[in-house]
Amino acid sequence: MSVLTVKDGTEIYYKDWGTGQPIVFHHGWPLCGDDWDGQMMFFLQEGYRVIAHDRRGHGRSSQTDSGHDMDTYAADVAELTTLLDLKDAIHIGHSTGGGEVVRYIAKYGKGRVAKAVLISAVTPTMAKTDNNPDGIPLSVFDEIREGTGFNRAQYFKDFTLPFYGFNREYAIVSQGIKDNWWRQGMMGGIKAHYDCIKAFSETDFTVDLQGINIPVLVLHGEDDQIVPYQITGVKAAQLIKGSILITYPGFPHGMPTTEAVTINKDLLEFIKE
Repeated sequence: MSVLTVKDGTEIYYKDWGTGQPIVFHHGWPLCGDDWDGQMMFFLQEGYRVIAHDRRGHGRSSQTDSGHDMDTYAADVAELTTLLDLKDAIHIGHSTGGGEVVRYIAKYGKGRVAKAVLISAVTPTMAKTDNNPDGIPLSVFDEIREGTGFNRAQYFKDFTLPFYGFNREYAIVSQGIKDNWWRQGMMGGIKAHYDCIKAFSETDFTVDLQGINIPVLVLHGEDDQIVPYQITGVKAAQLIKGSILITYPGFPHGMPTTEAVTINKDLLEFIKE
């Protein structure tokens, strides 16, 4: 196993395959780097170096009881990119990973990041506040906390349905995809998953987004039942100068898996521009 021990002693597991321009993949909650299998294989075969880590407390990384906030997540990524000496890199983040990408670029990415992609990302902010009246009520995230903290095994099985849009009448349900999501989720630490809910729902990335000055592609499904595109993807694209926004009618939150052919094609086109 490839493992980086960061400053506070946490071990961060990562995969680093191939050669060429590096693409760094940042996974969503409560998953791990394995969620990028469809992209890792595709871009490896296209001649890129592909890297995916398991966020602290997730997957095969240390099940720490602290550090589950965006600043620490970004600092962990910074240590990894320094270890691997990544330059001219493309950072792609899904859901919570999109927030991680944005915070990393804002604090550590100058001179190292060539382009970024936000897929179904939680940016600029999800929770309803006085400054974000269109956001999602905190009571929704409290329900996620309750299910995660005290009924995780069953709650995670149920969560796969809206995550992939498998609760829609027209959906073609894949038991393998559902099982793989559950497998990844249950690999991680319950405390990390519980604390991460606050990080992905309440962090405000507005200033981070406004400061980005590299090419950014924003992809979001219009049938995203987890991170509604109108309050996230659309707003994020408006805050990033010169960004490109693509929304997909009918695509779910987990579209990098269910709609990998389309997503990979659009990612490759953006990367090659």
